[in-house]
Amino acid sequence: MNEHIQLMIDWIEDHLKNEFSLDKLSNYMGYSPYYCSFKFHQVTGISIRRYVLLRRLYLSTKDLANDRKIIDIAFDYEYSSQEAYSRAFKAIFGINPREFQLHQMPVQSFVKLTINKEEECCRMNISRKKEVEQLQNEKNELFDKDVLNILNGQVMYEEFKDKKLMGDSDYVPFNEAMCVNATTKQVFNEEFIKTRALGHHVSLEDYIKKVIDPLDNLFNKEYKCIVLWFGEDMFCQMNLLTILAYLEQWGYDGKVFLNSFREDEFKVSQTELKLGNFFSVYNEVLVNHERPSNELLPVMYQAIDIYLDLLKENNAVVKYISKNKDLPTSELMNRLFDLFPTIGYGDSQYLELINRNR
Repeated sequence: MNEHIQLMIDWIEDHLKNEFSLDKLSNYMGYSPYYCSFKFHQVTGISIRRYVLLRRLYLSTKDLANDRKIIDIAFDYEYSSQEAYSRAFKAIFGINPREFQLHQMPVQSFVKLTINKEEECCRMNISRKKEVEQLQNEKNELFDKDVLNILNGQVMYEEFKDKKLMGDSDYVPFNEAMCVNATTKQVFNEEFIKTRALGHHVSLEDYIKKVIDPLDNLFNKEYKCIVLWFGEDMFCQMNLLTILAYLEQWGYDGKVFLNSFREDEFKVSQTELKLGNFFSVYNEVLVNHERPSNELLPVMYQAIDIYLDLLKENNAVVKYISKNKDLPTSELMNRLFDLFPTIGYGDSQYLELINRNR
């Protein structure tokens, strides 16, 4: 069956710039429209129409980045008008196409699905060194001693620190998973530490050792610039939101840069951030579980959509697990990693969901 789903995906990809027709897809596959829709959703966890929508809009960001006329892009992807395309674009990315074209902000990737990948791309592959060298050519001041790099997780931190990828600057890891468990209005205070430790089922001492102590430079040294290295998936973006909320809470007044990237490659999108609204967004989203009232970078806007959806009892991941609960745990986890890369969950988050929904 997976081979048939891959054939569907390949056909859809070949026809993204044509008017989508479920009947034509079903004729190509030799199955009824209902069967194609049902099986596609069962295997991929997403509907065919949603897949087409997200792929078209993601691909259109590349056309926008190349400064093509918005009306031409709209018609290329079978929208009836520029207005219809702009509405769909804003619903997914939180900004309109013209704003994106002007400011070239990072978005969350939605790449072609590949069922049953035989080889996983190596995370943080060798291209990272070349990418960092290019960043140094563009902004050499980010490699100075009075710059702090905050990296999402211990593994990335150790790579960057050991190889001094960012020159003489300092490095700290943020070893958290803010997309799960309760949090508090203030970041990194005593209540925060107690609440997060309780949610992770660890002692206060262990939490402080793993999460708080490694951030010592952030708490005790002053820097003219802070560079945030966070992936574009939801997991990383909720960690990023927490760090930005802390910087505002602390009253940091230096420069802040976000280096955003996809987890299966290392193509960095660098954006200078202006602090001002992240603390309120943190409280709206991670504390109160509400939609934010402020405009955000598209990549964070998309991540918040995913985060809030995962809070629902019968979300897409839970549905997928329920439909495939007879699979061995290892195979089910591999499928979840492949099919939901924009979530960014790790082994422990998926294992908890699998155990809870079997």
